[in-house]
Amino acid sequence: MKINKIAIWILLLLFWSGEVAAQTPYFQGKTIRFVVGYPAGSTHNLWARLVGPYMTKLIPGNPNTIVQNMPGAGSAVAANYVYGIAKPDGLTIAVVNAALYFDQLLGRKEVQFDWSKFAWIGSTTRSDSLLYMWANAPYKSIQDVRNASTPPKCGSTGTGNTGYYLPKLLEETIGAKFSIVPGYQGGAEIELAVERGEVQCRAISIPVYFGREPFLTWQKKGLARILIQTGKKKDSRLRDVPTLPELMDQYKTPAPMRRLTDVMLGSSGFGLWPMMASPGTSDEQVKTLRSAFAKALSSPELVAEAKQKNTEVDLITGEELASLAKEVIVQPPEIVNQMKKLMGE
Repeated sequence: MKINKIAIWILLLLFWSGEVAAQTPYFQGKTIRFVVGYPAGSTHNLWARLVGPYMTKLIPGNPNTIVQNMPGAGSAVAANYVYGIAKPDGLTIAVVNAALYFDQLLGRKEVQFDWSKFAWIGSTTRSDSLLYMWANAPYKSIQDVRNASTPPKCGSTGTGNTGYYLPKLLEETIGAKFSIVPGYQGGAEIELAVERGEVQCRAISIPVYFGREPFLTWQKKGLARILIQTGKKKDSRLRDVPTLPELMDQYKTPAPMRRLTDVMLGSSGFGLWPMMASPGTSDEQVKTLRSAFAKALSSPELVAEAKQKNTEVDLITGEELASLAKEVIVQPPEIVNQMKKLMGE
């Protein structure tokens, strides 16, 4: 009889422990790590530090937040890490370059990921791009660049980002030649290089140019001029700046190059700072992360803080990114071949 009572107590204890474990949120007591593919001070880093705490606060269990910078190869190092090394447990989220999938299309050896298989969490702000030129450089317009015997030098972090492929695209579509200097760790290093005179130009997203330093100071002091914008419609802040479609009409760009332009500029659909987790992350964890991200971006507190930081907030859902990721990496051979030629492969 005594043995039976002990057995009953053990069963009750096991049942109670199981009930408590079942009621404990998965993320409780854990830490979500945001792995940023660019250095501290980059806009990707600033975004992760802004949205991370708001996001985790909305996850059941209220996990902790840390941001780890893992720069290299235009954020491919961070993407490779989250894809193939980090555990698929929902606790590691990459923040990378929106056009990184170009490297996969081009078959580059440093790519150790499949863009379409990431567990996409969300992003913000679809955006067009611009190309700025340091004001004391002798290039006052795109026509000046077309006519120049010595092309201006543009800084870039890697080959799969706007700073690299947009100048290349401009050369192929409208005959404006640039000399690209790749290898900078992040945008801040390029801006310093511009101020020191090492390079004269850079292609960058419009919201970033109007959202942070040193660009805000440059605008006040007239230290840079904008030569081109990529949107089909002019940005309200750039009414006197020609669009790429206008220039392609002016210079009679052939249809194949226009199709390539549409494909390459389509990376704007991933927004400014796409976030994704490792392949194999459970559907339940992905759903939780997506929901928290979406709620964070509608939080009045985050919106107010983002406004103070001149950061635009416009939700792109994880579902939208997952669908787009599957589309963009399936391109006809002729487009891939054109991309390889343009990127110097």
